[in-house]
Amino acid sequence: MGAFQRWYTLTVLIVAYVLSFIDRQILSILVEPLKQDLHLSDTEISLLQGLFFAIFLALAGLPLGRLIDKGRRVRIAAGGIAVWSVATATCALASAYPMLLLCRIGVGVGEATLTPAAHAIVADSFPRRQLGLALGVFGIGSYVGSGAALLLGAAVMSALQGYGLSLPIIGTLKPWQCVFAVVGLPGLLIAGWVATLPESYPAGGRIVRPSLRAAWHVLQPRFASLVAINLTAAFTAMAIYAMGAWIPSYLIRTFGWSVAQAGSAYGLVVIVCGILGVVTGGTLSDMVVARGVVAGRLIVMVVASFCAAPLAAAAMLASTGWWSVALLAPVTLLATISLGILPAAQQAIVSGPVRGITASMGVLMVNVIGLGVGPTAIALITDFALHDPKLIRYALAVALPAMLLVSAAIGAVSLPRYGRTAGLSAAG
Repeated sequence: MGAFQRWYTLTVLIVAYVLSFIDRQILSILVEPLKQDLHLSDTEISLLQGLFFAIFLALAGLPLGRLIDKGRRVRIAAGGIAVWSVATATCALASAYPMLLLCRIGVGVGEATLTPAAHAIVADSFPRRQLGLALGVFGIGSYVGSGAALLLGAAVMSALQGYGLSLPIIGTLKPWQCVFAVVGLPGLLIAGWVATLPESYPAGGRIVRPSLRAAWHVLQPRFASLVAINLTAAFTAMAIYAMGAWIPSYLIRTFGWSVAQAGSAYGLVVIVCGILGVVTGGTLSDMVVARGVVAGRLIVMVVASFCAAPLAAAAMLASTGWWSVALLAPVTLLATISLGILPAAQQAIVSGPVRGITASMGVLMVNVIGLGVGPTAIALITDFALHDPKLIRYALAVALPAMLLVSAAIGAVSLPRYGRTAGLSAAG
């Protein structure tokens, strides 16, 4: 695959990744209207944002990762995009919690296809020396999508505030229902675009289809290192998803901001700092490894998570909303530097036949621990420890630094093992 085709393919995959995080994170800006109209608690909202979504994403991810290693990655990714787009749009028709929950499960199952397929395609398309940069650039999509969800959701809610939209047969949709339709339906066009991409092949010109035994033979000596870096990333992801789920509500409840203010301010932070973080992390990790530090990718992850922890506490205890948003900028930057390195850290120690299942392992751990626990942990603290949703700032001030410090500790303890595995992979 030539240079132009590589970067074109990466660009299309980034667009799809942006869409996946718009659909995944759109609930963050809709927390307050959903609570009011459907009479939900913070814990019930958090299950829609995190735990149930993450469990089904993870459960679907492993068999899909295996399928990706054996089949047409592009077609699998395109099918997944169509599934999650329809499920997101169907959320607009939900009139009760069970239907909304089922739709969110559908989004999770559909999204389980894209990350492992894209990581495998990118890793087989780009030379090893550009792997950190390429996967870091792909990672931009998650932060652009998360930020765009806040901005787009805030814009639609503001435009339709108090009115809704009347449609034939369906009837009148409330503003939050319109948001789901607006962000979901365009995904069918993106699915068609992704389906036009050429399949990528590893060195040798064909996709190797290993048996389960052969795949385990490749993974077994690397398994402990993969678990270690996935756990390091998962606890950083826990903090990132907790912020993404609850920062808008924190700004609304603590400082009296409107939905539009909270979505616009924090959305811009996520987009700008997320882009800077993943590109900086990928480039910096490539530079450190190029200097002969075989565990360099994990070292950068550890340092970034450790430095983010005290800033996260300070952001939640700031005296004004704007000071809080300002402090959230470096927190987001450092956390995304750490999490953005994970795909390159994974793919650098495995080979083509198991790239899909390796990425799916990361998806499983990062989503079950990060997305599954992060938002729900904050909700449980506000509902059952503080007994007051308005005290959410204190739940965030305690939980966010703890998550980031655990991430740094796991990574630091794992450095020797990961360094040995990376050294063996580079030599092989």
